[in-house]
Amino acid sequence: MKYSYRPQGVCSRMIDFDVTDGKVSGVSFFGGCDGNLKAIGKLVEGHDAKEVIDILKGNTCGYKSTSCADQLALALEQALAQQNQ
Repeated sequence: MKYSYRPQGVCSRMIDFDVTDGKVSGVSFFGGCDGNLKAIGKLVEGHDAKEVIDILKGNTCGYKSTSCADQLALALEQALAQQNQ
């Protein structure tokens, strides 16, 4: 299922991704550090959403209390919660 998430407190303005059978695919960040965010998308491709959440949640960026990676983890948590309703 396709999802769009509007991150808070980071440079990226939107995160699009799919979660199918618990696996993450098609992660695209809009705005932010282009190369790093493309790399995150490639690294999580095909991985279990719960594992990605465990790895990325709580990651910070500089002085910020969050990061684009942390926001992806929050987006995945929200997506999984929606699927379980």
